[in-house]
Amino acid sequence: MKTFYFFYSKTNTFTPQPFIQMRISVLLFISCLFVTSFVQSQKVSVTYSGYPINGNTKKDSSIAAFLSTYRDSVSKSMNVVIGFSVSGLTKHQPESGLGNFMCDGLKNIGEKVFGQHIDAAFVNYGGVRSYLPKGNITVGNIFELMPFDNIMVLQRVKGDSLLSFLNHIADKNGWPLTGITLAIKDKKAANVLIDGKPISADSTYTIANSDYVANGGDNTNMLKVFPKISKGYLIRDALLAYVKLLTDAGQSIDAKIEKRIVYAN
Repeated sequence: MKTFYFFYSKTNTFTPQPFIQMRISVLLFISCLFVTSFVQSQKVSVTYSGYPINGNTKKDSSIAAFLSTYRDSVSKSMNVVIGFSVSGLTKHQPESGLGNFMCDGLKNIGEKVFGQHIDAAFVNYGGVRSYLPKGNITVGNIFELMPFDNIMVLQRVKGDSLLSFLNHIADKNGWPLTGITLAIKDKKAANVLIDGKPISADSTYTIANSDYVANGGDNTNMLKVFPKISKGYLIRDALLAYVKLLTDAGQSIDAKIEKRIVYAN
């Protein structure tokens, strides 16, 4: 199985090469589980690092042997090492190295996938489901960090609506972001700078988000009215691509606090 997931073509177009083989294996594996449980009332339990794929186990050596190929394939794929972190990354508010890493990945890879400049990228705080450990970073670590099949979408948002979105983020005590700095004052966004310049209510900004947030998830209804640009590209794949990009450049998977979000004095 291939251990690299993205490549640049000769035409300099950024082309996604997602985990097709692994996903087929997962789907076939889960389909087998479903058929088995339906026909013979048998359930097979498979767990990756405490992450269950299905329910209880009953002994059946022939079924176990048949399914072991897919179980082992998924487990092997998840354990592929794709990067290294010197200190590890965890999430916290109002800003964290983990959140900065994720949003930087969305912006960097998103600009390649969509072929255009992105002013700012966001990840909703509740969507960050794990951490990156100190030492080797595996494919499984990224799946645990972003277990949902959320799609990256772009929106061109008016400055006044973007400020409303940032006020929502401030009220939530801060979300991961990149391209923007702000201060939280009385639960609202203050001193907002985009690319080092004050936000303009009349300007239009291109932002990257998950389809969940762009569609109004987590009470972000101010974004629902804006058209969404999508290529069906998973946020998880963007993170995997970003880890590979950093690793190929000889960089560790580490990010610092940069005062992107601070509390106003």
